[in-house]
Amino acid sequence: MDRKHKELPIFSKAKEIAELTKALTDTIDEEADKFHIKEQMLANGYVLASKVAGAEGASIYRIRMENAVLIKLASCELLAQASLCKAEGITEDDYIQLLRDEMEAFRQLFLEWVAGFDRLDNLDDGWGIFNP
Repeated sequence: MDRKHKELPIFSKAKEIAELTKALTDTIDEEADKFHIKEQMLANGYVLASKVAGAEGASIYRIRMENAVLIKLASCELLAQASLCKAEGITEDDYIQLLRDEMEAFRQLFLEWVAGFDRLDNLDDGWGIFNP
């Protein structure tokens, strides 16, 4: 099995974000967590690395882009959830800022990574999305 994805900076950053998300959610006051944000944040934090690996396991542009979109959505949700934690006062502000900073670094790596996808290595899936 090819494991080149483990050498990618975006994969390493995704794993760091998962660990940071876990640390942040460990500080959430569970009694004050009316929205069950802890579980949602963990799910979004953990999905990043798995979707990078999924994209790297395929050369087909459409599959890589589908994984990239899921990464973007999980990233945006994670940031929104961090903002909700701050607004509700259910976790430490320092963790929230650290997560925001790491997510910005991840976003920069993401832009470089997606720019390297080969649009010509593609198959039409019949849905009309991500076709060159």
